[in-house]
Amino acid sequence: MTHLTYFSLLHIFFKYMKKSERTKLHITMKAARLFNKKGYAGTSMDDILKDAGLSKGALYGHFKSKEEVAIASFHYNVNLIIEALRSRTKVIDKSLDKLKAVVYFYKEHLLQEPFEFGCPILNASTEVADQYPAIREHVKYSIDRWRSSVARLVEKGKRRKEIKPKVNADTFAMKFIGMMEGGLLLTQIYKDRKYFDAMASELITLVESLAIAEENL
Repeated sequence: MTHLTYFSLLHIFFKYMKKSERTKLHITMKAARLFNKKGYAGTSMDDILKDAGLSKGALYGHFKSKEEVAIASFHYNVNLIIEALRSRTKVIDKSLDKLKAVVYFYKEHLLQEPFEFGCPILNASTEVADQYPAIREHVKYSIDRWRSSVARLVEKGKRRKEIKPKVNADTFAMKFIGMMEGGLLLTQIYKDRKYFDAMASELITLVESLAIAEENL
C-alpha cells in the first residue's frame, strides 16, 4: 500500500464516520499538510480555516487551540508514514531485509509525498525544540516509538540467528535513525537527493554488517 492508497482509504472511511468525526479528520488532514510545509510558527489558524473551508465555529468546536491542531496533525503525518512502511514490510520475513526496505522506501519517496516538505519528525524537532514543550513531548514519543520498533526488529533477528548476538539493538536503532534523519535534513536543505543517497548507501552497508556469516550458521 502506498502513501496515496492509504490516503485514499481515509476518504472511503468517511462515510462510516459521524459528521463530527469527518469534520475533525478533514481539519486534521488539511492542517497536517500546512504545518509540515510552513511550520508551526508559519501556519495560522486563519490559514487552516481557509484551506479547510470552514467557519471559526467549526474549527474551534473540535480544537481548542492551534497547539491541539498541531499535535493532531503531527501524529496524522507520522501515522501516514508508519502505515505505508507497515504495508511495505509486512510481506518481508527477515529482519535485515525489513530494515533495508525502510531505507529503500525513504529513497523512493524523497521530495515527494509523504516527504515533499520534509520528514514531519525532523521538521517538528528542529522547530519546537525549546519553544513548544507540549509538542516536543509528542515528537519525543514518536522518536522513542520508532527507536523501539527498530530495536525490537534487531532483537528478533538475533533470536532467529540472522543478526550477530553481540549487536546492541538500542545503539543500532539510534544510529539508524540518526543517519536517516541526517540524510533527510541535507536533502531537504539542498533539494538534492544525492545527500540522502549517500547516507542510504552507508545505511545499507551498516545493516548488512549485522548479518551472521554463513560459515557461522
